Amino acid sequence: MAATVSFDVTSTIDFQEVNNALNQARKEVAQRYDFKGATTDIALNEKENTLTLTADDDFKMNALWEIVQTRLVRRGVPVKNFKIPDSEPAAGGTVRRVIAIQQGIPIEAAREIVKFIKDRKLKKVQAAIQADQVRVSSPSKDDLQEAIHVLREHDFGIALQFGNYR
Repeated sequence: MAATVSFDVTSTIDFQEVNNALNQARKEVAQRYDFKGATTDIALNEKENTLTLTADDDFKMNALWEIVQTRLVRRGVPVKNFKIPDSEPAAGGTVRRVIAIQQGIPIEAAREIVKFIKDRKLKKVQAAIQADQVRVSSPSKDDLQEAIHVLREHDFGIALQFGNYR
């Protein structure tokens, strides 16, 4: 009997890289002329997986998010996993935006990935949900390569990483 090979589909965020990107964004905001005298704050809560941005108004909020987003992309952090809501009023006439950071694959996205693989009718490729990741297995490495290829082409609303290939 042929041994099965498999890989894991995950969606993780490296919080050290996020922290580094936010430190770079804070430095840039402190040096920019359009933020002189403005109230801005960038706070990361790793326990609750949230990023809180505070600014004077919506215009500055959008500029602040643009700076943060640029720094995240430069550090290789997938911005797809940041769920951006609308700004809400905060104390002192400022606006706040609490951005949820998606760590791991949510169950509905995992179900969508499994259904997507089954709908592709790849030969003997099976997918199983394991906590916050999806394990894809098959007797053929070529079929697994094809599965990775079709998963990369489709947008599931989160950034996917493929690892543990064996």
